[in-house]
Amino acid sequence: MNTAIAELNAAGIASKRLREDYLRCRDLHAHHGRTYYTATRVLPPERRPGIHALYGFARWVDDIVDEPALGVTLDEQRAHLDRIDAELAVLIAGNEPSEPVLRALAHTVDRYELPAAYFTAFMSAMRMDLEVTWYRDLDHLRTYMYGSAAVIGLQVLPVLGTVVPRAEAAPHAAALGEAFQLTNFLRDVAEDLRRGRIYLPADVLAGHGVDRDLLEYCARVRASDPRVRRALADMVEVNQSLYRSAEPGLAMLEPVARPCVATAFRLYRAILDEIGAADFDVWSVRHRVSDTRKMAAAVPALARSLWARAVPRPRDARTAF
Repeated sequence: MNTAIAELNAAGIASKRLREDYLRCRDLHAHHGRTYYTATRVLPPERRPGIHALYGFARWVDDIVDEPALGVTLDEQRAHLDRIDAELAVLIAGNEPSEPVLRALAHTVDRYELPAAYFTAFMSAMRMDLEVTWYRDLDHLRTYMYGSAAVIGLQVLPVLGTVVPRAEAAPHAAALGEAFQLTNFLRDVAEDLRRGRIYLPADVLAGHGVDRDLLEYCARVRASDPRVRRALADMVEVNQSLYRSAEPGLAMLEPVARPCVATAFRLYRAILDEIGAADFDVWSVRHRVSDTRKMAAAVPALARSLWARAVPRPRDARTAF
């Protein structure tokens, strides 16, 4: 039996159409989120489809905004988001959406009782991407990051499960979502510039004498500048502070889920190490963690997860979800 089918069976997902919907989300996750996907393989099989549905939905909408088909206009992108909002309203009302990704999402939302506000915030952030091309300061950027990243951490928390009241773990989950996204922003400065966007605070850049023209010059010649390196170093420290805020939340997760999140934590934080080791050159190479390093992190994590599944815990140590 292949892994994908085993996951669906373990999760008790029996409907043929719903299984196909979840497989669509799994494919999106595997294709777009390779680091996250590697970490998800460490989870118990029955919890993976929920993560696939949440990540698949996020990537599906993100692609509508970031990877429109040739000739698609801004108005057409907005209209597509309007249709998704309408489908989400159907989903939230307890009815079945028509889109495969949204049907899998609806099942996950119902199963884990996820708040509608998380998805409203996410869609608001996606609309910002159609309108906002720069952020004046870190507070402005974090307003965007709440909807585009922090709520993803909050969405997956009930799927992972906690050993403390969920509200206690929530700030750490939100911080980890932001930390992962800021790492992406630092790695993908050149790629985002090609889309006309800068996800680095303008005041931090200006404090080092950096403006859009200088960033575009660096992207064009594929080489850095001392002023840009200093600005990126500042933002790497901001990113590290988010990881520090997130880290206490690892111990708040159920033992079977901790190895998964710890693996993603280590692999994504390692991208910052790669950026620093390259003297903050994000122009000539797209920094990534090698497949070998991913497996070196995932295999021991899988062993820890299997051990956690095998060792029973007292009932009162669990938090229902």
